[in-house]
Amino acid sequence: MGCQWNHGGGIVQALNTHVYGNGSQTLVLAHGYGSDQTVWHYLIPLLAYYFKVVVFDLVYSPNVDPKLYDPKRYTSDFNGYADNVLCLLDELNVKRTIYLGHSMSAMVGCVAATKRPHLFQHLILLSGSPRYLNTTGYTGGFTRPELDAIFNQIDKNFSSWIPNFAPLAIGANNTTAIVELERSFRRMKPKIALSAAENVLLSDLRKVLPKVMVPTSIIQSKKDMVVPESVAFYMKRMLGAPAEVTILDTQGHFPQLTVYPLLLKVLKGILHIK
Repeated sequence: MGCQWNHGGGIVQALNTHVYGNGSQTLVLAHGYGSDQTVWHYLIPLLAYYFKVVVFDLVYSPNVDPKLYDPKRYTSDFNGYADNVLCLLDELNVKRTIYLGHSMSAMVGCVAATKRPHLFQHLILLSGSPRYLNTTGYTGGFTRPELDAIFNQIDKNFSSWIPNFAPLAIGANNTTAIVELERSFRRMKPKIALSAAENVLLSDLRKVLPKVMVPTSIIQSKKDMVVPESVAFYMKRMLGAPAEVTILDTQGHFPQLTVYPLLLKVLKGILHIK
């Protein structure tokens, strides 16, 4: 499948891609909703010692030209986001990679891996979920009225919603992490923030999981207001390839900001770093 980037210029530049380290193996770090590539700043120094680490901004990020965000392309099937990842790796001439996706980017990686399984050596899904909405026999974490309330708050008063949501998402008494997340949110354009939030929180990608044929590691906080712990074990059961689950003894949706030493310890085991 060829590159699906049709905006002129390269996708590497458009998504502010940076490559750190000179390792023989490539490791992609993909951020989630509300953040950008800087969310990995605690992890990059160690990981870049062992890998060629690729970070970039998703297309809804405030660092990316807002004209590139097309709501008709970037929908709740995540195909547009996954195609961007594939195009980016093609432009970087990456033939095989380990992929670490946080939050929505966990499922972006899963979708990409169904399109080009041989490109992905291993998937690491951090705080990921195939569906955020509760339904019969499945606890996603939110009821439809709760999601509608979030969308209404983003739509009516985005700047007031941010300081209410950020501490809940961080989930720990960590002022530095809360301020960092709030600052990232405040840079988003409200219309793009609402569109992306609807696409993420109303997504249902459970049918993608059995099609994923790449070995996978799932990392989840014990208590996360965005993703219940049970979702990690649901994904393990449903994935088409062998998967292992690690539950971090912490709370919050952003362990790379709040408990990065613990997360690094887990990642060292998964990535066979001594």
